Amino acid sequence: MSENAIEARDLRKTYRRQGAEAEKVALKGVDLTVPTGSVFGLLGPNGAGKSTLINILAGLVRKTSGTVRIWGFDQDVNPRMSRASIGVVPQELNIDPFLSPAQALEVQAGLYGVPAEQRRTREILEALGLGDKMDAYARTLSGGMRRRLLVAKAMVHAPPVLVLDEPTAGVDLELRRQLWDYVKELNARDIIEVVGLAPMADRLAKNLTTAGRKRLELARALATRPRLLLLDEVMAGLTPTESRQIVQVIKDIKVQFNLSLLVIEHVMQAVMSLSDRIAVLHHGQLIAINKPDIIASDSAVIEAYLGKEFEFADR
Repeated sequence: MSENAIEARDLRKTYRRQGAEAEKVALKGVDLTVPTGSVFGLLGPNGAGKSTLINILAGLVRKTSGTVRIWGFDQDVNPRMSRASIGVVPQELNIDPFLSPAQALEVQAGLYGVPAEQRRTREILEALGLGDKMDAYARTLSGGMRRRLLVAKAMVHAPPVLVLDEPTAGVDLELRRQLWDYVKELNARDIIEVVGLAPMADRLAKNLTTAGRKRLELARALATRPRLLLLDEVMAGLTPTESRQIVQVIKDIKVQFNLSLLVIEHVMQAVMSLSDRIAVLHHGQLIAINKPDIIASDSAVIEAYLGKEFEFADR
């Protein structure tokens, strides 16, 4: 996972003179960083360059100069992956009036090369409140429903970056809430998947096993997209098999979310497996700080954990 979803550096766009219209400078050295997992707002009056910026990010308009990275892919070096990593919900209601919502999503998925067995047409439409309109002609949809369809189309290829260009323009308050609720839900799904709770996503927390509840606690801690994660005895109450599974989950989230970890734990094998360095605290004092293999053979650590007599047990 890239640390930043979007990186734009010294981005400039000048529209050339056309006929009687003078040359127009739309962007003047814009630097923009959108962290992975964030919901980032872009404000500005009409003519500020917002749409130009979005169209450049989406690969629809050529920039004059500067660099753009989407999900770590340089737009100039790897334009295909850059475009595949972003979904755009435009201002305009650009839908085919003679296609149903289901057909529109199937066509869009095909354009992005999504295999038939991986398409989520029904799931996306139902999540956006269009399940009962799945087979209706798009021309029969209300303005608010057409907005939902635009969001659905942008989601068919499961892009890690979603750009919404005034998605709530012309819709009522209730639909605005539904759209933003769904955006927030999408932001949480990758967390649920990486901690291994996807099959239990709709289960009540009280019905989860102890290991399942531990995974849920990890997911809750990740919801704010922290840079530093503190784990306080997460192995407590788990079987050895469950502990090994949680250790793997922690390793996965460290990589996927680019985290720093501070692990407080009694299960030595887990700490040794997870840590690059270990500090040992005893009676309020640090008695050792070193790499795991050195800590494992440190006499002061062995005495603190197992007693002085254990240090000489194998000699």
